[in-house]
Amino acid sequence: MNLTSTPAPAPLFERCHGDIDVSFEFFPPRSEAMQERLWQSIGRLAPLEPRFVSVTYGAGGSTRERTHSTVKRILEETDLTPAAHLTCVDASREEVQEVARDYWDAGVRHIVALRGDPPDGQPFSAHPDGYANAAELVAGLKEVADFDISVAAYPEGHPEARSADADLDHLLRKIDAGAERAITQFFFSADAFFRLRDALAARGRNIELVPGVLPVTNVERTREFARKCGSAIPDWLDQKFEGLDALPDARRLVAATVATEMCGRLYAGGVRHFHFYTLNRASLSWTICHMLGVKG
Repeated sequence: MNLTSTPAPAPLFERCHGDIDVSFEFFPPRSEAMQERLWQSIGRLAPLEPRFVSVTYGAGGSTRERTHSTVKRILEETDLTPAAHLTCVDASREEVQEVARDYWDAGVRHIVALRGDPPDGQPFSAHPDGYANAAELVAGLKEVADFDISVAAYPEGHPEARSADADLDHLLRKIDAGAERAITQFFFSADAFFRLRDALAARGRNIELVPGVLPVTNVERTREFARKCGSAIPDWLDQKFEGLDALPDARRLVAATVATEMCGRLYAGGVRHFHFYTLNRASLSWTICHMLGVKG
């Protein structure tokens, strides 16, 4: 009887030694309780020394003042580098540029430039005097000042794109307009990210492509996000959360395991910058960073 066995593969995170950058996305709070949770999360994640932390901009610019206030407070009260989301929905070019000038004057140097979505799920229609898309927005921001600009990328295609090639062409226009990096919408297949990275390389673009990571605890909410950004939720992920509605600790364990395993595969594929969609909660993002060797 042959009792020899094939050696087990090395643990997925054995070679993760913290040689990565991380960044985090937050949204502006709508209440005092949400504000307290946000700042607790920022305090928990700040010791990880993120490259930047971004603050979202609501549909149709609905959170403009709260976004500006949150960015300003991060700038004034922490050592973090804030990145302000900015969209061009329902705004003229001059209005958008005025917001950008205000950010520059306040000391903000990093903008996440997005076309944005109209409120109430309406189809996008450019303002008569506004920017028609994110590529035009990037070019307009560069006219205001030399911002460090991030844009969105869609590993599984934007839901409004005519085709994968058309979606890639639009991303290339944003890059050519002056974007320094592209942050992807969330995804659950590392292969989808690698295909997009290879497609950019085949077009001769050596831009930083940063995976956006969403640790899932609420599947219904994730489905809603996915519909808006074209991300596929695999059946197996749905099944992992079945029966856990009343078991929050189990949900968090499943969420951390799924997201951490994918990050390990991305790391093995050469990724060294991860962007976490925190939903203003720190624990899961912090845990994944710890597994990747990032410790504060």
